Amino acid sequence: MSDNCCGPSAIEIEAPVSPSQSGQLPIVVIGAGPVGLAAAAHLAERGLDFLVLEGGPQVAASVARWGHVRVFSPWKYNIDAAARRLLQADGWSAPDEDWLPTGAELVDDYLAPLAKLFDARIRLNATVSAISRLGYDRVRTNGREEAPFLLRLENGQELQARAIIDASGTYTSPNVLGASGLPAHGEQTVAERIDHALPDVLGTDRERYEGSHVLVVGAGHSAATTLLALAQLKNTPITWAIRAGSAGRTYGGGDADALPARGALGTRLRAHVDSGRIHLLTGFFTHTVERDGDQVRVVSRDPSGAEQTVRADRIVSATGYRPDHSIAGELRLDTDPILGAPRALAPLIDPNAHSCGTVPAHGVDELAHPESGYYAVGVKSYGRAPTFLMATGYEQVRSVVAALAGDWEAAREVRLELPDTGVCSSNLAEAQEQRVGLATGISGGLLSAPLQLASVSATGSASEGGCCG
Repeated sequence: MSDNCCGPSAIEIEAPVSPSQSGQLPIVVIGAGPVGLAAAAHLAERGLDFLVLEGGPQVAASVARWGHVRVFSPWKYNIDAAARRLLQADGWSAPDEDWLPTGAELVDDYLAPLAKLFDARIRLNATVSAISRLGYDRVRTNGREEAPFLLRLENGQELQARAIIDASGTYTSPNVLGASGLPAHGEQTVAERIDHALPDVLGTDRERYEGSHVLVVGAGHSAATTLLALAQLKNTPITWAIRAGSAGRTYGGGDADALPARGALGTRLRAHVDSGRIHLLTGFFTHTVERDGDQVRVVSRDPSGAEQTVRADRIVSATGYRPDHSIAGELRLDTDPILGAPRALAPLIDPNAHSCGTVPAHGVDELAHPESGYYAVGVKSYGRAPTFLMATGYEQVRSVVAALAGDWEAAREVRLELPDTGVCSSNLAEAQEQRVGLATGISGGLLSAPLQLASVSATGSASEGGCCG
């Protein structure tokens, strides 16, 4: 290859050094969570060879980390159709379809039994560090689509695949604490005082929080879940900081919410704020975090330059998540510049226009990238949009697997039933709350926690309540 002043005058591409029949390689699924295992179920039903790589020490490792949390949506929306068929053929009995499961129940009663069916096709402690094409960096084109994918693991091992379904999620890549999308000054220096969303406040993490002044930053359902849990702890001052001018969006629609458990979350949180149990700071843009004796001093600086300061013992950063596309740095992705989702999908899930219940059905066409054979699915496909439901991910992988099997008619016949008004009866939510506590959650239906809210007296003071879990 020779160069001239305008760049290379010619480029010669070597023949791929991959197997001549790359179509015989397995399809690799990254992540053994609900959507990754659903992809495996559809691949198994269609007789396609596959391998699931899970970075954690168990299947659904991220779900296990919020095992104490209860979901908004009942079992009927949390079980993939292909997975259900495979499990029932093996003698499995489905849980009560109207029950709101915890993360632990999702793993124990559904995902772990499903994973057993795939046996050696699931590899644990197998974290993918990079993906490319065998013999091709991102620049080279000729013959690219015929070359197999190359996956490099953190332990240095390399694997090849005919296609990749990336269901690795976003749980391990939370947003920063600071406003404007940038880390707060000093955020890393006090990292031991900052916890990310959904700590087990009433369980294993209780000792860390009880009796401490806790600052919760964020306006989503994960923040609300943590605030309600903290409200059950004695002698535990709570400050809640949000960027908005009011908490109306977090409080939600109350009784009008299509999922009653989600509506009850906002109603009870508002009662705690109104009673003074939780101190709400609005217009809070975290700018600086620094040590202040035995506490942490957090400074807000809003766009006008006005500052607020709060001191706390611990901080819970419930500021959401973002996708990490770094492992696919040598692939040709076409992502939306705002959300980080596939460009064709982004306008369908934009949180400025959609809630989780108004996202239209979508599949392989909306998830495709210029890199043929690579699909990010599940919550990772949504980028920064907080509108994801498991049922959406199940339909995504059904469509993608149909396309990989060459069944384009099925792949493009996308259909989706999302929770709407009446999908959870208020009587069910109330009955379950009496047994295990209030169901609360994150991102319109993914996460939640079993809690019992402290009652508020007529004088406005809150009495401490116990947790029935």
